[in-house]
Amino acid sequence: MMIPPFISIDPATRRVSLDASNPAFYGNPNAAYAALHAHCPTFYWEEQKQWFFTGYDHVNALLRDRRFGRQILHIASREELGLPEPDQHVANFDLAERFSLLELEPPEHTRLRTLVNRAFVSRHVEKMKPELAELADTLIDTFEKSGEVELLSAFADIIPVTMIARMIGIPEEMGPQLLKWSHAYIRMYLFGRTRADEDGADKAAKEFSDYVKTVIAERRANPQDDLLTHMIHTEHKGQYLTEDELVSTTIVLLNAGHEATVHQIGNSVRMILDSGLDPAALFKDEATTERTVEETLRICAPVHIFQRWALEPVEIDGISFRRGDKVSLILAAANLDPAKFTDPLTFTPGRNEAPNLSFGAGIHFCIGAPLARLELNVVLPILFERLPGLKIAKTPKVKDVYHFHGLDRLDLSWATK
Repeated sequence: MMIPPFISIDPATRRVSLDASNPAFYGNPNAAYAALHAHCPTFYWEEQKQWFFTGYDHVNALLRDRRFGRQILHIASREELGLPEPDQHVANFDLAERFSLLELEPPEHTRLRTLVNRAFVSRHVEKMKPELAELADTLIDTFEKSGEVELLSAFADIIPVTMIARMIGIPEEMGPQLLKWSHAYIRMYLFGRTRADEDGADKAAKEFSDYVKTVIAERRANPQDDLLTHMIHTEHKGQYLTEDELVSTTIVLLNAGHEATVHQIGNSVRMILDSGLDPAALFKDEATTERTVEETLRICAPVHIFQRWALEPVEIDGISFRRGDKVSLILAAANLDPAKFTDPLTFTPGRNEAPNLSFGAGIHFCIGAPLARLELNVVLPILFERLPGLKIAKTPKVKDVYHFHGLDRLDLSWATK
């Protein structure tokens, strides 16, 4: 296996040097993952000063391993762990994240997830199919006759944020503002973030939180048939969600409910068009559509990394971790493990191999996975059916961030009638 020129791998020490801001890497991370699988699937990333796992079995097991968690301060103090005090300039962001489902461990995580989970089970989201199809058709109506479109801004950006806003009970006209807040907010998760990124995320967190509080107040006074009303008025073992818990949960659902799906719509369309396979065959019926969607999720996942804290001393793959050490799991690389997937870099709908790990696993398995899957299974066939002869008009522009893999632009064209 050739090692790409932008990555340095020393298999003997398991040390890897890789600049995550290099366009050659974030533009095609799968090439780096293939080299890592061949030479060093568990490695110490010098620039990130952390151990990373890419092997499917390791990632799958670590996502479920209760010796690791999303938080650490519930069992040890900052002083004990040698962690610095939190930065005051991101206090609003930290407050918004304090009760995020993504960051909590049981029992708090169990209580919050139980209250929210009912809205996201498959049988519930399945009812959204007709309105999802109607939204996709309405958007395509606006550009079908022009023969060209920038797909993200005209289609992919709009569908997931509209659907999650409807579920929660946020007015649809807030969609563009929600996108702005979300884009600024998630820059806190990026490698090499700047002070400007942090200031922007903190400002977005404050404005986002203040807005959510106004909607919470409205729902307390005037309950509706939506998820926010359900979260406000439903108890779990005698407890209701606090205001801070409601704000954190609403923000994480809005962010996670659209950010990754926007990327995945773009990634999937690009992958299908690049493959040269016939879209009519890929979306022939529900079963083939589902297999096509799962294969796009495997080979071009939108979220690449999840991190865990070691909650106790533990050894994994010959590496000893102390309590308070952080490890990173590369979900997108696990999906390309040649030990699990035949010819893993090839887009092959109809695989009958291991399930992809794009939504995670264990207690933090993505709560919105049924909604994301429904959106992809409904809108992709409609898009390809409505726009026959669809092709890529300009070289797609990949976002200049590694952690969340998606496109900045996807310019498409087709023959009009």
